[in-house]
Amino acid sequence: MSLVCPSAETSVGPLLPSVAMLRRFDVAGPRYTSYPTADRFVEAFDAADHAQALRQRRSAGARALPLSLYVHVPFCESLCYFCACNKIVTRHRERATQYLDYLEKEIQLQTEQLGRGALVSQLHLGGGSPTFLDDAHLARLMGMLHSAFTFTTDCERSIEIDPRTVDAERLAKLAVLGFNRLSFGVQDFDPEVQKAIHRIQPAAQVLELMAAARQLGFKSVNIDLIHGLPLQTVASFERTLAQVCELRPDRIALYAYAHLPDRFKAQRRIHIEQLPAAADKVQMLARSIAVLSAAGYVHIGMDHFALPQDALAVAKRQGRLHRNFQGYSTQPDCDLVALGVSAIGRIGATYSQNAKSLAEYYDHLDQHRLPVVRGLALTRDDLLRRAVIMALMCQGHLDFEALGQAHLIDFRDHFAPEFAALGPLIANGLVRLSDHALEVTPMGWFFVRAIAMVFDRYLQADRNRTRYSRIV
Repeated sequence: MSLVCPSAETSVGPLLPSVAMLRRFDVAGPRYTSYPTADRFVEAFDAADHAQALRQRRSAGARALPLSLYVHVPFCESLCYFCACNKIVTRHRERATQYLDYLEKEIQLQTEQLGRGALVSQLHLGGGSPTFLDDAHLARLMGMLHSAFTFTTDCERSIEIDPRTVDAERLAKLAVLGFNRLSFGVQDFDPEVQKAIHRIQPAAQVLELMAAARQLGFKSVNIDLIHGLPLQTVASFERTLAQVCELRPDRIALYAYAHLPDRFKAQRRIHIEQLPAAADKVQMLARSIAVLSAAGYVHIGMDHFALPQDALAVAKRQGRLHRNFQGYSTQPDCDLVALGVSAIGRIGATYSQNAKSLAEYYDHLDQHRLPVVRGLALTRDDLLRRAVIMALMCQGHLDFEALGQAHLIDFRDHFAPEFAALGPLIANGLVRLSDHALEVTPMGWFFVRAIAMVFDRYLQADRNRTRYSRIV
């Protein structure tokens, strides 16, 4: 089997990037779940600023517009060596009880400013491992949220799941609590790779959970995969892809492993000599794109794929795709209230982040203070560039006249340096430029981060990209 993807669109498949092109654009850059990105947040923005943003939303009558809710649950039962999340490894379940006590305090403080009963159209529980919470804990959490907010009848309620912590009976209880979307952390099915990353979970276990989820009627099931892990080979990862395609999840998130042991202590347990070579990692991605495309998955953007009938694929076809701190979303571009340690939210033209350590998070709440420790109030230029970058990341299209009128600028003149920098992307067929619009090509969707980076003023100013993961 050839390890080089087709490089031209044919009647039997979509246009796919070659290994050479993947290698050419393998640069480090932001994922743009926000703009400006979270590394640009400042401590000068604090709890008082966030409270003011909440009050402004309330006084402006925006309560009628649905919110998104994110709840961060930091606990995990065991340490996965690849993980770069904010997590606390523990087997002491009583810590979850204490955490919920403080979440309740935070919800109270948030709603004191926002007002109780705000409409919510999207809920996501992330971590860590939200399924570290037992049934009673999850029931309590959902009760707290329902007391403080009003959920729409069609609200998307998703939860990240460690397959090692649930069974079919547990999934049934999640359905009773109202969850309608699941995300399974799989990463890789190869037993040797699982040993190397300290995450043993047999494929049969995930197969049983997928069957149970289908029987229970969950609207969408996602599987997370990672390429570039220790002991992975092109052949072994293709076997994992084949197993995943047999499971037929509605969505697949295919992440590239970023080895940053100086920043993430857990990664120091990974033996660097076991990591695949850069060339093999690129070929893994190339084969992944080819295999998933052949299996009928639609490339949503970046590292996300979905079946054609999934809501995410439908939203992309209809130009309704959006992006928030959880990634691509079908929800309108709305405010996000984030709860829990390290959680990042967005209210109006502001971003905020809670304290990253549990001790500091608890301390703020003990003092009856919102636990926000940094954030950002966006400037006019930030808002303009956010509109541009999110249009590229989600719709793949910039209408110069519409954006110019909305922001009172001559678009081509304002972004003259950026248009000059687009030259290599145009030459490689990643974007098409006309007098009136810029369009991401089918090939360009695989490199949409690189296209968006051209319009990132902060990134162009400092050129320090070592903090970011690589696109490939």
